[in-house]
Amino acid sequence: MESGSSAHDGFDFEQTLKDLVRRRGEESIKARELGVLFSDLRVVGLGARASLQPTMGTMLNPFIALQNIATMHKPPIRDILSGFEGVVMPGEMLLVLGRPGSGCSTFLKVLSNQTSEYHAVEGEVCYDSFTPEEIAKQYRGDVIYCPEDDVHFPTLTVEQTLSFAIKTRTPHTRFTDQTREQFNRDVVDILIRIFGLHHARNTVVGNAAIRGVSGGEKKRVSIAEALSCRSLISSWDNSTRGLDSSTALEFIQALRIGTDIGRITTIVSLYQAGEQLYNLFDKVCVISEGRMVYFGPAKEARQYFVNMGYEPYHRQTTSDFLVSVTDPNARNFRADIKGPIPRTAEEMAAYFLASPLGQANRQSIDHYRDHHVGKPERREAYRVSAVMEHAPHAPKSNSYTISIPMQVRAVMVRRVQIIKGDVASQVVQLVAQIFQAIVMGTVFYHLPDATSGYFSRGGILFFALFFGALSAMAEIPALYAQRPIVLRHHKAAMYYPFIESLAHTVVDIPITLIIQGIFSVLLYFLVDLQRTAAQFFIFFLIVFTMTTAMKGFFRLVAAAFKEESSATSVAGIGVLVFSLYTGYTIPRLSIPAALRWITYLNPLGYGFESLMMNEFHTLNGTCSTLVPQGPGYENVSLANQVCTTVGAQPGMPTVDGNAFTYLSYDYKYSDLWRNYGVICAFGVGFLLMLLFATEFNTGSAFDSAVTLFKQSKGAGSVGPANVRRDAEKAGPSAPDEDEEKAGPPAPDEDTERQRRVSDGKKKHTPPDIFTWHHVQYVVPISGGPERKLLDDVSGYVAPGKLTALMGESGAGKTTLLNVLAQRVDVGVVLGDRFINGQPLPADFQAQTGYCQQMDTHLPQATVREAILSSAHLRQSEFVPMEEIRAHVDKCIQMCGLEAYADAVVGTLGVEHKKRTTIAVELAAKPKLLLFLDEPTSGLDSQSAWAIITFLRELADSGQAILCTIHQPSGELFQLFDRLLLLRKGGQTVYFGEIGERSSTMLKYFERNGASPCDEDANPAEYMLDVIGAGATANTSVDWHNIWRLSPEAAALEDELGRIHTEGRSRPVVQTELRTQFATSWKHQTIALTQRNFQAYWRNPTYLMGKLVLNIAGGLLIGFTFYNTKDSLQGTQNKLFSFFLATILCVPLSQQMQAVYIDIRSIYEVRERQSRMYKWTALVTSQILVEIPWNIFCSSIFFVCWYWSVGFYNDRAGYTYLMYGVIFPLYYTTIALAIASMAPTAFIASLLFSTLFAFVVIFNGVLQPFSALGWWRWMYRVSPFTYLIEGLFGQAVSGQAIVCASTELVPIVPPSGLTCANYMDPFMSYAGGYLANPNATSNCLYCPFQTTDQYMFTGFNIEYSHRWRDVGIMLGVTLFNVAAIFTLTYVFRIRKGNILPVLKRKL
Repeated sequence: MESGSSAHDGFDFEQTLKDLVRRRGEESIKARELGVLFSDLRVVGLGARASLQPTMGTMLNPFIALQNIATMHKPPIRDILSGFEGVVMPGEMLLVLGRPGSGCSTFLKVLSNQTSEYHAVEGEVCYDSFTPEEIAKQYRGDVIYCPEDDVHFPTLTVEQTLSFAIKTRTPHTRFTDQTREQFNRDVVDILIRIFGLHHARNTVVGNAAIRGVSGGEKKRVSIAEALSCRSLISSWDNSTRGLDSSTALEFIQALRIGTDIGRITTIVSLYQAGEQLYNLFDKVCVISEGRMVYFGPAKEARQYFVNMGYEPYHRQTTSDFLVSVTDPNARNFRADIKGPIPRTAEEMAAYFLASPLGQANRQSIDHYRDHHVGKPERREAYRVSAVMEHAPHAPKSNSYTISIPMQVRAVMVRRVQIIKGDVASQVVQLVAQIFQAIVMGTVFYHLPDATSGYFSRGGILFFALFFGALSAMAEIPALYAQRPIVLRHHKAAMYYPFIESLAHTVVDIPITLIIQGIFSVLLYFLVDLQRTAAQFFIFFLIVFTMTTAMKGFFRLVAAAFKEESSATSVAGIGVLVFSLYTGYTIPRLSIPAALRWITYLNPLGYGFESLMMNEFHTLNGTCSTLVPQGPGYENVSLANQVCTTVGAQPGMPTVDGNAFTYLSYDYKYSDLWRNYGVICAFGVGFLLMLLFATEFNTGSAFDSAVTLFKQSKGAGSVGPANVRRDAEKAGPSAPDEDEEKAGPPAPDEDTERQRRVSDGKKKHTPPDIFTWHHVQYVVPISGGPERKLLDDVSGYVAPGKLTALMGESGAGKTTLLNVLAQRVDVGVVLGDRFINGQPLPADFQAQTGYCQQMDTHLPQATVREAILSSAHLRQSEFVPMEEIRAHVDKCIQMCGLEAYADAVVGTLGVEHKKRTTIAVELAAKPKLLLFLDEPTSGLDSQSAWAIITFLRELADSGQAILCTIHQPSGELFQLFDRLLLLRKGGQTVYFGEIGERSSTMLKYFERNGASPCDEDANPAEYMLDVIGAGATANTSVDWHNIWRLSPEAAALEDELGRIHTEGRSRPVVQTELRTQFATSWKHQTIALTQRNFQAYWRNPTYLMGKLVLNIAGGLLIGFTFYNTKDSLQGTQNKLFSFFLATILCVPLSQQMQAVYIDIRSIYEVRERQSRMYKWTALVTSQILVEIPWNIFCSSIFFVCWYWSVGFYNDRAGYTYLMYGVIFPLYYTTIALAIASMAPTAFIASLLFSTLFAFVVIFNGVLQPFSALGWWRWMYRVSPFTYLIEGLFGQAVSGQAIVCASTELVPIVPPSGLTCANYMDPFMSYAGGYLANPNATSNCLYCPFQTTDQYMFTGFNIEYSHRWRDVGIMLGVTLFNVAAIFTLTYVFRIRKGNILPVLKRKL
C-alpha cells in the first residue's frame, strides 16, 4: 500500500498536499513556520501525587478542616519535569516516550503552551522569536494540543463536527475563485478520505448514551478536527489509542507527509509504537520520572542505551526497548559491562548531559537560537503572513481568524445542528409543558369572576411563572458535558467561549417562544383569565421574558462553578429562595423585616406582581359570601351587608381587584411596566454575567492525577514514593478489621470436607474445551435491512492455551466475544456453542470471567475491596473467609497490585484499573474460560507486556483464555498460541496456531499469495496489512474465500468434530450452582448493603449536599416564617411553611436518583452479566442505604425549622414522626421508583419534576378542595393530601384566630342595634367573632374564630384524621417499594419490548 494513499478511490494525500503548496506559492500566499526551543525547563505542579480519600468523617472533623485550610494557604508542590533542553524545528517529528506518570503529557502541554494548570513553569521556552505570552495572545491557534480523550458534541454528525472546526479557521487569503464554502468542502473531503470516514460521514459522533461511530472512528474524528485547525506546532497525546496498528500507521504516515511538505513541527507521544511507526520520526525524547534521559536522533537512540549497558530482548521494538530501560522491572542489563550502569532517572539524566549526544543537543540549541530567536525580520514576516489570514473585521492583534459576527453565526448554526440532532429532548420539554398546562388548566378550569376565585387566580399565575422558570434547571448537566469541548476549541483559537453562551441564548429564544406560546394559550383559555387581547399578550410577554431571564440565571450558575455538584446545590437553594420570596406563598408584608430585602432581588417577584396586576386591574368580582346572610336576614338591605374578601367596602356587592391586590400584597397597577423593565434588566444582567463567567471560567475542575488511598491507621506511609517508584517492593497490606467483620460465619466441618473431596475429584478429569461452530449474528437496523455482524465463524479455546482474536476496527471482535459469552440481547444468534460438544451449562456465565474494555468499578471502593467483593459474591458462601482472603491476596499479588491494595479504584491510572478488572474476574475462580476485550488498550508497551505475560502465566497454569487485542508488538504477539483473525463483516480470515516466531501463520499467508514478511517486521502488523485492514487500505484478494477453501479450514472442522465426539462420550459439564448465583439472596443483600454504606461514606460531596440543602432549607423557611402570628394570613403562612418544607424533596430526590443510577449502571454494565448477585439484592441494598441518611437529614431540617416558625412544643412529637421519619421514607421510595424506569439521571429528573408537580397540585393547598371539581378524585389519590393534613392539622388545631386589622370586615348594623345583637344569629351557625360587639356602627367582623373552622372550611383538613394519615402514608411507601421492584424489572431487567406482551395478555 502506498503511504498515505487510498487505493480504492485513487486519492493520494502526498500528491494533493504538494499541489496545494505549489498553488500557494504561485498565488503569492505567504507561508510561515514555527519551531520550539526549550532550555533548563522545570514544571512545578500543585499537590501530592498520593493523598487520602476524604470521607464524611474527615469532612466533619474540625482538626482536619483546619489542616485543609492551612494546606490551601500553602499547598504542597512537586516537580513534574526538571532539566529539559532541546529544540524541535519545522519539518521535524519528535516522538516522546515514557511510562505512564513519567510526565509525557505535561511535556507535550508545555511545548503546546498550555501551562495554566501548573503551579509554575521555569526556564526558557521560545517559539522562534516569540515568547509563550505572545503566542498565547496573538497566535494561539498556531500551537495546538490534541488530548487523549475524545469529547465531542454527541448529536453532531462527523461532517458537521469537522466542517465547524474548518469554518472557524478558514483563512481570508485563499486560492483565486475559492469561496469560504468551497474551501470548507475541500478540506472536509481531504480529511474524510485520509481517515477513511466516508461511511460515517453523516453518522452522529455519539457518546456513552447516544449510539454513534465506533471508538476507533471517534479517535479519527478527534485527529481530523485537530488537523483542520492548520496549526504549525501540533502535539498529539497518545492519539493512536483505540486504533488498530494499520490505521495508527496510516495516521503517523499522514503526519509525516504533512510535516515534510507543510514544514510543520510535530510532537507525538505514543504508548505502543511499532518499528515502522518509530522509523517515521526524526527525534526521540525519553522521559523517566520527570527527567529527560535522552533527547536526540531517533536512529541513534537504541545504540546509545546499548552502549550505556542495556540490552533489548529478541524482536523487541526500539520504542519498547527505550521505555523498558526506564522501568526497574522490565530492563535487561548487558552481561559484558563491568562498570557501574546508570539506573535511577537522575543518574541517566546526568549521563546524557555528559554524553556526546547531550553536547550535540546543546550545540543544536545554540545554533537554532542564533538563527531564529530574537530576529525582528522573522517576527515581521510571520506577523504579515498571520494577518493575511484574518478576516477583514477580525482584530489583527488576537488569535482568532474570523471576526466576532462570523463566530456568532458559525456557533449559532452549530447550536441549531445540535438541537436538530437531539429533537427528542425538545419534544420531551414541549410535552412536559403541554401536560402541565392541561393539568393546571383543568384544575383551575373556568375560574369564576366572583371573589371565590381570587385566591385561586393568584395560585395559577404563580404556577404559570414558576414552571417555565424551573424548566431551565434541567440544562445544568448538559452545560457541564460541553465544557471540555468549548475549552478545547478556545485553546485552538476557534472562537471566544462567551460566543457559545451568546449563541445558545439567541438560538433558544425562538424555541422558548414556541414552547411558552403553546403553554400560555392552553393555560390562559382553559382557566378563562381576563379575555382581552392586550391582557393575554401582556401575560405571554411576561411569562416568556421571565423564562428567558431564568434560563440565563441557571446557565450563569453552571458557568460560575467548576463542579457540577456545587452548581446543582446553589441552583436548588436558588429555587427555594425564588419560590419563597415571589410574594405568593408569603406576601411581602408578612416577611420579617430583616429578610424583606431578598424580595427586591428576586426577578420572579416582579413577574408575579405584573401578572397579578394585569389580571386583577379589570376584575370587579361579585361577592361570593355576603355577611350576614341566611335565616333571619332575609330582608336585610345591602347597606347592612359586606363581603368577607379583603378589600370589600360596606354596601358594595362587588370587590375591586385593585383594592384586593393592594391590601393583600401591596401591589399597584402603575408599577406593571416598571416591573417588566426590571425583569428585562435582570435578564440582560444575567446574560452579561453569563458571558463574562463563560469567557473567564471555561476550565472544568482540573483533575490532577492524584491516587487516593483509604483512611487507615497506617496511612502515614502513603506518598509519592510508594506510588511512583518501585511499586514491586511494597508488600501486600494487612486486611483491616472492617473486612474481617464482613465475612459470613464459618461453615460446618462436613460441608467443608465434602467440598475438598469434590475438588480432589475434579483434578483428574480431562480439560473442558469450549467450541463454537458456524456462528452467525444478525441485528435489525431501524429503517433498513438487517445487518450481519458475524458470518460463519468457527473455532475453539482449549485450557492452557492463549488465543488472540484480532482484526481491524469494526471487524466484529468485541461482537464475537459478546456472542460467545452470551452477552447479547438484541438480534439473532445462529450456530452452536458447546463445552466438550455438549450444550452450555445454565450457569455458563458464572463459570466464566469476562474483562470488558471499559474498566467499570464502584469508584469509591479500594482495589482490595473490589476484588474481595467479587470473590465474596461469586464464590460459594460456605468457603471460609480466611480462604477467600488468601485467594484475594494471591490475585493482588498475581496482578502486581500490592502497592495499590488500599488505593481507591476511581483514582487509579489506566494500567492499574485494567489490572484491577482482571483481578476482579480472577477472584471468582472462572472454571471454564476467561474472556478479555482489549486488555492492553490505552496502556504503554511495558504495562501491555506485563498484562499479557500475566495472561500467559495464567494459561500455562491451565486457564483457557480468549482475548481481543489491538496493536500488539512482535514479542507480545509471540506470547499467544492461537489466532482467530477476522475481517470487516465478521468473516474468518485465519484460525490456527501462530507457531514459533509466527512461522505457521506467516507460511499460511505467504503460501496463499501474500508478499513475504521481513525479518524485522511485526507479524501482527504484517497480517493486517495483507488482508487490507486500516482506514483507507484495500486488497484485491478475497482472504475469507481462500480460508473457506483452505486445508486449515478443513482441519479445523475435523478437529471440532473430534472434540465434539470425544466430549460427548464424557459426562455433561454440570451446572455447579443450584441457582444462577453462587450465594444466597440474604448473603448478597448484606454484602451489597455494606459495600454501598462504605461508598456513601467515601462520597462526602453527595452527603454534604444533602445535609447543606436540609440545613439551608430549614433555616430559610424557618426564618422567613419566623414566629408567625395567629391571624388569618398567619395561619395560611403556617400552611405554606409545611407546603414548602415538602417541596424540598425535589432537589434531594434528584441528587439521590443520580447516585442510584450510577450504582445501577455498574450492575448493568458488568456485574449482571457475571451473575454476581440478583438484581433484587442490589435494589434492596440501595433502599436500605438511602433511608437512614434521609431520615437523619430530615431530622436536622426539622430542628432548624419547627421552632423557628413558632409551633408549639407539645405538638413536636407527631410532626417529627410525620416529617422526620415517614416523609423521608416516602420520598426516598418514590424517587427510586421513578429512577427505576429512567435510563439516565436527566430523564429521571424530568419525570420526577413532572410527576411531583402533578402530585403537589392536588393536595388542596394551591387550589382548595371545594374548587377542584372533576379532579377531586386526584385529591384523594395524592399522598401529599394526607401528609399536609397530618402535619398542618396536628400543628395548629384547637387554636384561636386573631384577625389582623386588614382582615376584619367592616359591617354597618341597622340603626338601633349593637353589633352583637345584629350578628349573633349569623355567628351561631357560620362561626367567626366580633372585635367590637358593643359598637353600634362599623362592626369589625372576623370570619373565623378557631383554626379548626378555618382548616376545614378552606382546606378540608380535620385534626381527627391525623393517625389515619400516618397509616395512609406508610401504605403509600409500601406501594412505592413494590413499584421500585416492578418498574426495575419491567424497564431494566426484562429483555424485549413490553408492548407485544401486553397485547398477548389482552
